[in-house]
Amino acid sequence: MKGFGDLQKMLKSAKEMQDRMQKELAGLRMEGSSGGGMVTVTLDGHKNLLSLKLDPEVVNKDDLDMLQDLIMAAFNDAAAKVDGELAQKLGSMGAGLKIPGLF
Repeated sequence: MKGFGDLQKMLKSAKEMQDRMQKELAGLRMEGSSGGGMVTVTLDGHKNLLSLKLDPEVVNKDDLDMLQDLIMAAFNDAAAKVDGELAQKLGSMGAGLKIPGLF
């Protein structure tokens, strides 16, 4: 059952890699902005919102739709950056695995 031992080693290695990645994602900080920097959000690697900054000029009670759109755009900007960073990290990690058919 030599193959079974190799499988266990590979699974253990994958679990360690996953744990390491979870820690990295928790520590990752990505900033997104919209409206020329009038709205800025910061997300962690799990896309949890950590901070939201609004320039006082963008806050207008008569135009809440614009403010909501700017907040969504800033969030989506940061989320796209998180996705890009994750894809880059997973790509470099996957290159070392050499699993036929996956990488």
